[in-house]
Amino acid sequence: MPENGWPADRIDTENAHSARIYDYVLGGKDYYPADQEAGDAMAREWPALPVHMRANRDWMNRAVRWLVEEAGMRQFLDVGTGIPTSPNLHEIAQSVAPESRVVYVDNDPIVLTLSQGLLASTPEGRTAYIEADFRDPATILAAPELRETLDLDRPVALTVIAIVHFVLDEDDAVGIVRRLLEPLPSGSHLAMTIGTAEFAPEEVGRVAREYAARDMPMRLRTIDEAHEFFEGLELTGPGIVQVHKWHPDGTGEQGIRDEDIAMYGAIARKP
Repeated sequence: MPENGWPADRIDTENAHSARIYDYVLGGKDYYPADQEAGDAMAREWPALPVHMRANRDWMNRAVRWLVEEAGMRQFLDVGTGIPTSPNLHEIAQSVAPESRVVYVDNDPIVLTLSQGLLASTPEGRTAYIEADFRDPATILAAPELRETLDLDRPVALTVIAIVHFVLDEDDAVGIVRRLLEPLPSGSHLAMTIGTAEFAPEEVGRVAREYAARDMPMRLRTIDEAHEFFEGLELTGPGIVQVHKWHPDGTGEQGIRDEDIAMYGAIARKP
């Protein structure tokens, strides 16, 4: 039993998990042998996998900074947080605006176990954690931690990063995102990255099969399908593009080829 009171046996160490594979490929330390085996197998199928995953993480850094500096966001709802990796979203936002408030949401017990790293807010700001599944927006929106931390009369940035490619058609990822946006006021923003196989279909297809073989089927989307998430919203420039092409800052994009990236990224404003 860890200090937070959640039973350690809730963490499945025998089977690979997408968040822990991501952590392993990015050079983290919160993974198990099954995750290492999976990550190594996927990288053999597509050697650009670490480049792709790092570019997604770098996009999050740039997107959050843009939301704070350019869009004036001071409140964030981050659904599908993943294993804490510094700088976390609140650290980026609070480095610019210390009063920023962030609610993190994830359903993986290992993220909950490590969530102390997500709750170390500045004195001026605040962070909270909700254990809930992306596919259950009603539970997320009804959580007391959400209302206690965020003021839903003021704009909120909803961040949904590197998660919808694990949501199959029967679960209606577009409908879930719209439900999460519904109570957020005008001026709120949606920031997303969306998995695609359009730039390296054979290689990314092989990686998807490795995930599926470990009971993690994927739904990779075309650019037209990515646009469905943003219907009714005002896309900010440059629109929906591969993550390394979205507001590049010159710190990590050099030498990245389009075929190395299997993720679209975009931010849109709710009118």
